[in-house]
Parts: sequence; C-alpha cells; structure tokens
Amino acid sequence: MVFQFNLKKHQYEGRQSLKYTNHSEDTLHKVFYHLYFNAFKPGSVMDVRSRTIKDPDARVGDRIKELKKSEQGFMQVNALSMDGLPASFKEEGTILEVVLPKAIAPGQTVTLDMEFLAQIPLQIRRTGRNNTEGIEYSVSQGYPKICGYDEQGWHANPYIGREFYGPWGNFDVTIYMNKEYVLGATGILQNPEEVGYGYTLTEPERKEKLLKWHFKAENVHDFVWAADPDYVHTTYTAYNGTVLRFFYQPGPKTTDNWTLLPAAMDEALKYLNNHYGEYPYRSYSFIQGGDGGMEYPMATLITGERSLVSLVGVSVHELVHSWFQGLLASNEALYAWMDEGFTSYVSTEVMNHLKKQKLIPGLPEDNPQLSSVKGYVNFTQSGLEEPLITHADHFNTNAAYGMAAYTKGQVLLEQLRYVIGDDAFRQGMLQYFKDWKFRHPNANDFIRVMEKVSDLELDWFKEYFVNSVHTIDFEIEKYGFDAVILKRNGRMPMPLDITITLMDGKIIKYYIPIDLMRGEKKGDQYFSDFIVAKDWPWAYPDYVLDLGFDPQKISRIEIDASGRMADVNRGNNFFPRITTSEKT
Repeated sequence: MVFQFNLKKHQYEGRQSLKYTNHSEDTLHKVFYHLYFNAFKPGSVMDVRSRTIKDPDARVGDRIKELKKSEQGFMQVNALSMDGLPASFKEEGTILEVVLPKAIAPGQTVTLDMEFLAQIPLQIRRTGRNNTEGIEYSVSQGYPKICGYDEQGWHANPYIGREFYGPWGNFDVTIYMNKEYVLGATGILQNPEEVGYGYTLTEPERKEKLLKWHFKAENVHDFVWAADPDYVHTTYTAYNGTVLRFFYQPGPKTTDNWTLLPAAMDEALKYLNNHYGEYPYRSYSFIQGGDGGMEYPMATLITGERSLVSLVGVSVHELVHSWFQGLLASNEALYAWMDEGFTSYVSTEVMNHLKKQKLIPGLPEDNPQLSSVKGYVNFTQSGLEEPLITHADHFNTNAAYGMAAYTKGQVLLEQLRYVIGDDAFRQGMLQYFKDWKFRHPNANDFIRVMEKVSDLELDWFKEYFVNSVHTIDFEIEKYGFDAVILKRNGRMPMPLDITITLMDGKIIKYYIPIDLMRGEKKGDQYFSDFIVAKDWPWAYPDYVLDLGFDPQKISRIEIDASGRMADVNRGNNFFPRITTSEKT
C-alpha cells in the first residue's frame, strides 16, 4: 500500500494491492470494504446517529453536521480490479460493495488492486487532523479495509464510531510525506537512515520535498500512522528485548511524564507476558495523537497532556488491547465485552501491580475489581441496562453500551473468578490466549476454555450474565433449628460463599454449589477451607443450609464476605441485619 501525501489539501492518493485468501468453505461472489473516512460527512450514519441518540459522545455531538467541505473526510475509490480483471463497485456511505468478475473459491487466493483518494477530516473521533493538543495528523482507519468474513458471513457494518473487526494480514506500507514531519506507525520502519528516524539529518540530506517512510508489519489486522513536525521520538528496550517507542510533543505538559512512562510500560509488558501470554511482535509504539486513547496493532494513539497516573493508565489500557483486540481479535461488534471488558479487567490488575512496584503513585488494593462490581450493581437500578449480547452499534444509549462493553464485561471476569476459583481462573486466562490467539474466538469458545480448566459446566453462567439482564440477589431469611434459611430474590442463580462467625470468634465456612455446575470450585485466595454443602437446585427459590450445631452459638452470618459477587442488594446478605449506625 502506498500513500502519496498532499499537505496543502490534507489529502493523499493511495494504491493498494491486496492478496486475499478465501479461508471459508463458501464461494465468494462479492467482497466488501470499509471506507471509514466517509463517516465524517454531514448526513452520514455516524452523524445522524450522534444527533439522535439520547446521550451522544461529547467528542462527536453535532460536530460532523457543521463541517465545511474542506474539513470533511472522504475515501473515494477510483479503480478496482481482481487479478487484472475490472470489478464493478458501488459506495454506500462507509461501505464499498464489490461485485467480482469471477468468484473466489474456498482456499483460493486472488489479488485485488485498488486506487483511491482520501481526505483526512478534522479530528472528531479517533482519526483526523489538528487534535486538541496540536498533533497535526492522527491517521487511523485511513485506507479501504477489507471487511471480515467468517461462519456468519460478511460483517459490513456502517461505521458509527464503535468497534472493529477484520482479518489478519501482512502489511507493506510506504508513505510519502513532507520532509519536516516525523512519523510513528504500526510495524517496523525499513529505512530509518533515509528519514532520520532516531538520527539527525543535515539539510542537504533532506533535499527532497517528500520523504519515503517504509513500514512492514506481519500478521496484524490494521495499520495506523501519525505525523507531526514537533514529535520527539525515543526508544526503550524492554526486559525481553521488545523495543518500546514513544512519540510526543515536548513541553511542560508532557516531557516529565513521558520520560517516566517507559519504565512503567516495561514492567507492564513483563506482567502481561507472565499472566496472559507472550506478546509476539518486536516493537510497540505509544503515539501522542487522537482524541483520548485508541488501540491498534503494535501501536496506540493517546492524548498526552496528562498526569503521570492518567498517562500510564491510558497507555496500559491500550497496550492490554494488544492481547484481546490485537491477538485474539474477537468480533468486537458482536462481543465488545470480550475486548473492552477483558481489557478493563486486566488493565486494573496491571495498574494495581504498578502501584505495588511504586512505579506510579497510589496505594494498591487487596482486590481492585470491587469498584467495578459496585458500579455495575448501581447501573442495574437505572433501567437502562441491555444484555451483553447486544450488537455494539445498536444499544439504545451510549451509557448502556459503555456499561456493557467495559464495566459489565470486566465484572463478568470477576464473577467467573468467584465461581471457578483463582487457580482455575488464572490457568484459564493463559489457556484462552494459547488456544485462541490469531483465531477470532467467540463467547462459546471462551466459556469452553474455562469449563475445561475448572471441570465445571458454565453454559448457565453465559446464558444469564451475557444473554440477559437478570440480576443476582440472595438473602439470609432466618436461622434456627440447626439450619439457615436462604432465599434467592434475583433471577440469576449463583454458588454461594457462606461465612458464619460464632460467639467465641470461631469462623466456619460453607460453600453451596448450584446443580447446574456439576461440581464445585476448589477454593481461592478469598474463600478457602470450606465445607461443601449439598447443591442448590437452580429453580428452587429457597434453600436450607443444615448446620449440625446449635444456632444460638452464631454471632453473624454473611453471604460473600469478600464482596465479589455482584449482588444487587447486599443489605440482606447479613444476619443479623446491618443497622444504619453500623453502615456509617
């Protein structure tokens, strides 16, 4: 792929030669491409969606509607052929529909050649020029991108600014850019000496008006680049030899914190490799740009004028996406929680680890996931919650999308850890990466991994927590006559950790599995040395826990003393009940 830049018009002419292999069992008569820049025109689906949704993203709002012609984005395909034969095509907003001159048989590889013209819009969402911090070009979604095709067929979703999905490939990209600019991008630069990348070129060496930047990246599913004349480019070799690159504009709001960032990212990379699987690429670039933080293969765009904790936090989050968005690469549109939610969970763990290592300020927590559990529980009372199974583009509100994709997706992992125990959970997260990297797993694939490592049935967990908005609510109704009476008020069944404190201070723990699990967890760091009680049949609203001792000896009974289970009414998890004075 070749980009020839026109700085005056903020445009580039592009040539793309795509070797496409049909890995499906179907014969393909059409292909589809994403034309993301076309979203940044008045009247686009993204524009109208933003102006009609109840709670629009403040970065978008009605800004697309107000763009002048010269400020808009567009991606215009001028020619397209397959193996030298012209293909007919039509543009429908952000999607290009191509009718092939010949069908592509299963296993067949063809070459699709394309010529296109693109104009970079003003920075609004993810991609654009002249962002709020003065970065001139943040070029993401900057080329016609082949849509994903899998067992469900084509995924040619119009772009409204949410999730992405596409096949892996090897990228060979050449960008001709004005000589005063420094570029950061996905992949490995092939000609650093020619462009002064990490070097200082004399003016005679910069005699050409345009410099050629040549990048290669293998086995990635997207390509991003950014350019600014004021970028400082620094490198840091991580503990295992991975080269970490940093591109930012120096100044009082950036330099000090960006100088501290590499050591924190080195430790983050080490933690991630040890706990979630090995990062396979030779480098990763942190690039100041965009409108917040956005992940891409081998690189991220992040706004850079932040406190140290905020800068490390956004950098960690986008780096973690390399595992769930970059290497596992589930269809985010269908399973946003498998990327955003899992990334949020792991990012929280990494940030807590960095606090323990004193690489960022703040006190580490015993369980940093509890705040997300509380956030999800609070949202269940809003009436806005929608199931995780909802397509990312079709949530009724941005609030419901954000809660599902990020918070409830994060809470899902904490609930799963509660259900199967720490050891199985840790083993499962590593096994998931090992089994499914570069394979686009879906929700069933993830759950099956966790079933295998825990030796438990978990389809019920997915059906309730992913496919519905049923909530968890258990109550200690009463105790007496050598037994405790428990009640399920919520629709979702769950195994229960029961902690009983006796008058003499002795603690007795009971674990109540549900029959749907066909087993029980083996214990974890928050709940161990327990007595396994009889199963709670999932359809029964009540349960009798036989104690075998005088209940008069009991001082306190509590469901889930660790606070991990997402019970929407924790006030009835205790007996005797907590009084108002005790709460305060």
